Amino acid sequence: MKKRIDVITLGCSKNLVDSERLLKRLRDSGFEAHHDSKDIKGDIVVINTCGFIGDAKEESVNTILEYADAKTKGKIKRLYVMGCLSERYREDLRKEIPEIDRLYGKFDWTNLVSDLVKENPATLPYDRVITTPSHYTYLKIAEGCNRFCAFCAIPLITGRYKSRDIDEILDEVKLLVSEGVKEFNVIAQDLSYYGMDVKDKMMLPELIDRMAEIKGAEWIRLHYAYPAQFPFEILDVMNRHDNVCKYLDIALQHINDKVLSNMLRHVDSKQTIELIRTIREKVPGIHLRTTLMVGFPGEDEQAFEELKEFVRETKFERMGAFAYCEEDDTYAAKHYNDSISQATKDARLDELMAIQEEIALKSNQSKIGKTLKVIIDKEEPDYYVGRTEYDSPEVDPEVLVKKDKPLVIGEFYQAEITEALPYELIAEVR
Repeated sequence: MKKRIDVITLGCSKNLVDSERLLKRLRDSGFEAHHDSKDIKGDIVVINTCGFIGDAKEESVNTILEYADAKTKGKIKRLYVMGCLSERYREDLRKEIPEIDRLYGKFDWTNLVSDLVKENPATLPYDRVITTPSHYTYLKIAEGCNRFCAFCAIPLITGRYKSRDIDEILDEVKLLVSEGVKEFNVIAQDLSYYGMDVKDKMMLPELIDRMAEIKGAEWIRLHYAYPAQFPFEILDVMNRHDNVCKYLDIALQHINDKVLSNMLRHVDSKQTIELIRTIREKVPGIHLRTTLMVGFPGEDEQAFEELKEFVRETKFERMGAFAYCEEDDTYAAKHYNDSISQATKDARLDELMAIQEEIALKSNQSKIGKTLKVIIDKEEPDYYVGRTEYDSPEVDPEVLVKKDKPLVIGEFYQAEITEALPYELIAEVR
């Protein structure tokens, strides 16, 4: 009888890819490996943690404590912890939660399998068990980050930027296509830097150009570009290939020059505005997603007003925001006073997102009457739930398709948009 292992993933899609690779290795080693099960039945639990911001760290610690208690009560026999939190706070976790049997970090988690079995399976480094709906996945093309923004702990956790080999990535895409994956959400901490550590040139355009030629890769979507040293040739690739989505996720964080300087973002407001203008000019109809931060040290009322006006004028089709949270050992924690109150941060966040809600509604209303290509993700009692090329899974608006006729999960359809809400579209497949 196979021994069961339950893997729990916290944090971002980059973590999810690591968990999927672990699941593949465990199954190839003869284990019955389950992911994010609501009913933990095995003797062994592995928690893949996040250590990015305060809330994520708290969730990771609470989850570890939950299963440490389960181990104390005899409900599970072994508890392993991996990922970003244990990479950064390994000794603290070992000391504070002795119920943990073994700790692995962000990169040595592959040892978990060899610690459980005598022989490692002959699993390809990139082979994995897809835990998302089988028609889409996340494609991680690099680890680490070289930017060292003042607020961010990621480089402290993951180290310097390390691009994956292009041919290995393309082999992974071909394998996933053969398994039924149609949509690839390309991820890294910083897409813009891809290739710079290997050949001292921006290789993202070459990668996506070659990837778009793979038959069966029907949607390719780009996440987490950086505004400085932006690879402008990627815009030509978007225009050249219909399967490269007219979508770009590019975190800008702020627009005020003083705040950007304090953040160590290596870009100013003029360059940011010109970048957006160029992207939209070269790729008409592109949908931009960005992330902004409020409450960073140096953000006075004037700077916040400038940020609000920037959002109003730029009209991002997709936007998220969060309040600054001081992270241990970052440049900001060492050099700035986190003097803006949490109440002020929260109020600014609410105000900014209220502005964006109106923009999002108008953006969606502009689609009423249009017929768009939609992929169906799941079926609900009253609707099929899908997305357009402008919508990344879980973070962007969904398309609720009326159940006038039976549709197939994972298939594409032409859907006419009939109604619009700020973060949802209503559609019919004619």
